[in-house]
Amino acid sequence: MRDVPEALAARIESGAAQLCHAWIVTLDDDTRLGFTDHDQPLIVAGVTCRAACGWTAGAAHQELGLDAGLSSAQGVLDVEGPDEADIRAGRWDGSRVEVWRLDWGEPDLRVAISVGQVRRMVILGERLTLELEGPAARLDRVAGRSFSRLCDAALGDARCGVDLGAYPGLSCDKRFATCQSRFANGINFRGFPAMPGDDFLLARPGGGARQDGGSRR
Repeated sequence: MRDVPEALAARIESGAAQLCHAWIVTLDDDTRLGFTDHDQPLIVAGVTCRAACGWTAGAAHQELGLDAGLSSAQGVLDVEGPDEADIRAGRWDGSRVEVWRLDWGEPDLRVAISVGQVRRMVILGERLTLELEGPAARLDRVAGRSFSRLCDAALGDARCGVDLGAYPGLSCDKRFATCQSRFANGINFRGFPAMPGDDFLLARPGGGARQDGGSRR
């Protein structure tokens, strides 16, 4: 349940409220940026929220229980707003975003709509879309590694070690055979190719098969 200030609730009930949205983004270095869909700048929670920057509230999806919840916001790239180079460098990844609904005549009369993190940012021309996820999304993240026959590294990253410049245009299907034959990188394979599967569990000794306790690969 949202804690709506009594004064704001009264203004809404009387029809006197003049409502708008504000977004406050906190980057990893604690830089705070503010935006609003009102036509004039507003000071919200000590942050100056810029107007006339094209920011609007997008679709929101919320469910009861432990669902992470998804929402979005749209804005534009400009010299005083989000910088494309910062976005592409990942500076906004995982940033905290507070979404407020407030009376622009009295910005202190506000209610928090949601608090989340930037899951993804999409740039299309000068248009920017922030995809946000709620706090419960942390419960869905995988901690540690999972056992799989397939590699869990990204082609070319530090765990993989492949020099992408030496293999232009090639992709990887995460299989050990591909890692070994296409990239000669079997030593850095980050999966478990010898892990038994259902076929191993159902296997039985064969008349002509070698039975010396060695690997079946």
